[in-house]
Amino acid sequence: MAYTSINKGSDYFNTKLYTGNSSTQSITGVEFQPDWVWIKDRDNATNHMVFDSIRGTGEELHTQNTDSETTQANTLTAFGSDGFSLGSNTDVNNSSQNFVSWNWLAGTTSGLSDGTITPSSYSVNATSGFGIYAYTGTNANGTITHGLGSTPSVIIVKNRLTSAKSWIVGHKSIGFQNALYLNLTDGSTSEPNLFNSTAPTSSVFTVGTGSLINDSGDSYIAYAFAEKKGYSKFGSYTGNGNADGPMIYTGFKPSFYMVKRTDSTGSWIMKDNLRPGYNVNGSYFVANDGLAESTGSGNVASDELSNGFKIRGTSSSLNTSGSSYIYMAFAEHPFVSSSGTPVTAR
Repeated sequence: MAYTSINKGSDYFNTKLYTGNSSTQSITGVEFQPDWVWIKDRDNATNHMVFDSIRGTGEELHTQNTDSETTQANTLTAFGSDGFSLGSNTDVNNSSQNFVSWNWLAGTTSGLSDGTITPSSYSVNATSGFGIYAYTGTNANGTITHGLGSTPSVIIVKNRLTSAKSWIVGHKSIGFQNALYLNLTDGSTSEPNLFNSTAPTSSVFTVGTGSLINDSGDSYIAYAFAEKKGYSKFGSYTGNGNADGPMIYTGFKPSFYMVKRTDSTGSWIMKDNLRPGYNVNGSYFVANDGLAESTGSGNVASDELSNGFKIRGTSSSLNTSGSSYIYMAFAEHPFVSSSGTPVTAR
C-alpha cells in the first residue's frame, strides 16, 4: 500500500479561530504563511472575506455574491510566517466578535510554461495539490498550465474586476461540461462554454469562451485542487434521507469539508473540526450566504471520523434520499501516515 507523504495536514491547511479587537492584530498559530485566507465572522451576518497572496493584501472577494474585487486597506494587511495581520475593518476584526479563518498554503511562484494563456502571477504547491492563478481572458478556448503534477479535481474561478459575475466551480464528479456557482444554491448546470467541456489533465486546465471564465481583457483568479492521498479528497455521495446517513470515506480525519447538492437547489455547507470541536457536529456556515454561524443544528449534523465523515442530519442541502452531492475535504491527519501508523478517531 502506498502511504501519503503528508503526515500532518496542518502543514498545508489549517483552521484558525480568533477574537476581533477593532484595532490591529496579528493572528498566529496557522503554522505556515498562508496563500489563501478565507475569513468569516461567526457571530454576525457579514461578508465572507477571501484574500490570497497573488491578488495581494487588502484585495477582498466575497463568496456569497457577485461583487468585483474591492480594495480595503484595513482588512488583511499582511501574510505572516505563521498567519496573517489584520486592520480594523469590522468584517475581519470586529471588537469582541468571534471569527474563523480557513488557510491554505501554496508556494512556488515561477517556472510554469506551456498553455495558451500564461498566468500573470501564480502560486503553486505540487505536494498538497493546490494552486492560485491570475490570468487575463482572451475570449478564445485556451489552456492554463497548473503545475500541480497531477490532475485537478476542483477548479474555482472568479472574475475579479467586473461586477455581477458569479463564482464558477468545476468538479470532477459532475463533469467539466457542467458547472456550479459558489454564490448560488443552483444545482449542476450544463455550461459547455466555461471549461470547454474538457476535463483538466495532469498539466493543464481548459477555459472556454464563456464570459464568467474568459472574457476578452477581463481579469480572473482561479484556485485549482488536485487530490492528494491522505490529505485531500474530492468526490460525491448519494443521500439516504435519515439520521443514520451515508459515511463518506476520505482516508483521513477531516479538518474542513464543504458539501453541495447537485441534482437540485441546496446551499454550500461548510464545516470544520474546531466548531464545536466534538461530535455530533451541528455547526456550519453557508458559502453562498453571509449568515452567522449556525450552531447545534441536528438537521445539518455530521460526525468527523478518523477516516472520513458521516452524515447525521436530514437537511435537503446535505441528505435528501436519492439525491446527489459533491464534496471537497482536507485532512487534519491522514488515516495512515507515511510510516504506516494508523490515526485514531476522536
